[in-house]
Amino acid sequence: MRTDWKAFLEDFGAEIEGDEVQSFGNPDLERRVVMTGDVIADLSFLGMIEAFGEGAATFLQGQITQDVRLVDEAHSLLGAYCNAKGRAIATFRLFKRDGAFYLLLPRSVLLPALKRLRMYVLRARVTLEDASDAFIRIGLSGPKAEREIEEALGPPPEKVDEVRHYGTISALRIPGPHPRFILVGDDLEAMEKLWTALDVRCAPVGAGPWRLLDILSGLPHVYPETAEAFVPQMLNLDALGGISFKKGCYTGQEVVARTQYLGKLKRRMYLAHAEGDRPLRPGDPIFQGEEQVGTVVDAEPFPDGGYELLAVIQIEAAERGHLHALEPGGPPLLLRTLPYQPRLS
Repeated sequence: MRTDWKAFLEDFGAEIEGDEVQSFGNPDLERRVVMTGDVIADLSFLGMIEAFGEGAATFLQGQITQDVRLVDEAHSLLGAYCNAKGRAIATFRLFKRDGAFYLLLPRSVLLPALKRLRMYVLRARVTLEDASDAFIRIGLSGPKAEREIEEALGPPPEKVDEVRHYGTISALRIPGPHPRFILVGDDLEAMEKLWTALDVRCAPVGAGPWRLLDILSGLPHVYPETAEAFVPQMLNLDALGGISFKKGCYTGQEVVARTQYLGKLKRRMYLAHAEGDRPLRPGDPIFQGEEQVGTVVDAEPFPDGGYELLAVIQIEAAERGHLHALEPGGPPLLLRTLPYQPRLS
């Protein structure tokens, strides 16, 4: 996190560890208000890879699951970067501003993904950079989030995946229980002014409550604990529009296509609730009896107790039920309904 922005947030009561705001002093209340109220969050825990140059689009087209031709200054889309075996190294939201492409993804996987991408640049006319500290990222969510953008910046993006630009600030609309946006800007003063304006009616929350909204929206993040563990379809990226099956070749494409057209998908991502207060983290196992049948993708404490989580689970095991986290007989899981229809075979 850039030091000037960190100092600004601390003046608002932020408690910060590394690149992540833990809370603004009351994490329990913040988890509750994010479910129903209007909130803002610092998203410095997300990093940004910048790809620029006349060959940027062509280069990315040969590396990621998304069709780069569908991403322009007015539209962002989800995608994955895979290894040669079709396993996701990272998932991200791809958007474009000022002629450059940006991959928005957790900082914890940014450097490994960037290093791997750079290996394939060769003679491509593209430059790849870690642009995380060149930009400030603010999350905005709530029933009146559209009004907040309207008053602070101008008319908001109307549909999920739409993008609008307001001078140095870009607004990306993303899925959520309420209207939800990621606001990206490279002008410190403008972003400080925006945060101050939003803070009048929106409650500031830490990174955890924002990730809880991602979980409830069924949006997967890949972390170091789960890197190269899942093909994109296991993470429901096909249902989320994060995979193009019409574009040409890209790294891992053969496996991804074979999974879609020839293979029977045996595992997919589920939304679930774990009872009890034992912490759950990415990479933790899911059991049915003595057999491990799944892996936690992401998890956050739920306001009413327990943990809300996304987990990749064997479809047959999920249909049988009696699932437990961490160990045989561990915290029982209750499967919930995702806000979209995933693939079941």
